[in-house]
Amino acid sequence: MIRVVIADDEQLIRAGLRLILEAAPDITVVGEAADGTEARAVTVRLRPDVVLLDVRMPGVDGLAAAPAVVAAGAKVVMLTTFDLDEYVHEALRAGAVGFLLKDTPPRDLATAVRTVAAGNAMLAPTVTRRLISSFAERGPARREVARQRLARLTDREAAIVREVARGDGNAEVGRRVGASEATVKTHVSRALAKLGVANRVQLAILVHDADLLE
Repeated sequence: MIRVVIADDEQLIRAGLRLILEAAPDITVVGEAADGTEARAVTVRLRPDVVLLDVRMPGVDGLAAAPAVVAAGAKVVMLTTFDLDEYVHEALRAGAVGFLLKDTPPRDLATAVRTVAAGNAMLAPTVTRRLISSFAERGPARREVARQRLARLTDREAAIVREVARGDGNAEVGRRVGASEATVKTHVSRALAKLGVANRVQLAILVHDADLLE
């Protein structure tokens, strides 16, 4: 079972998300929180696999809570009402693996939770790609630093990392570069370790910072 915590200041939204997720046979909601402080405490106490974290909550909001929730071992998906929220990219840098709009269709919500629990970043939706592209800072200094970091990779790793940054999964990346899905996964794991980033979203942001995508 995939264990989920829902953090949102609106009880009605929490109830609706719980109802949708618990209709799936492989997902269980183990806890709820109304603000970032509660989200951190519940995550530490219950050790869920995934935390759905609202961007805007009173007191400690989702943005401020994200680093601690990630540090506690949960995979974070931000929830937002808007498809372009100027704060979400900061949460991605803090270790969140993507975000969902609150009007996401029920079938897509469960799929997203499974995707994240399996260790994959939520880069496929067009809105996520647009957010990363729009808000990743690309000044000359940041671009040079990012390129220096990426220079640690082998040519093969660099090629695979660029494809990952486009938002494709391992299978699609493998088709593009002529490698098996398992090989892609191995190269991505090595790249994450070499670059000192936590997940594929942070990897994609680094590539965008380096301005290496056509």
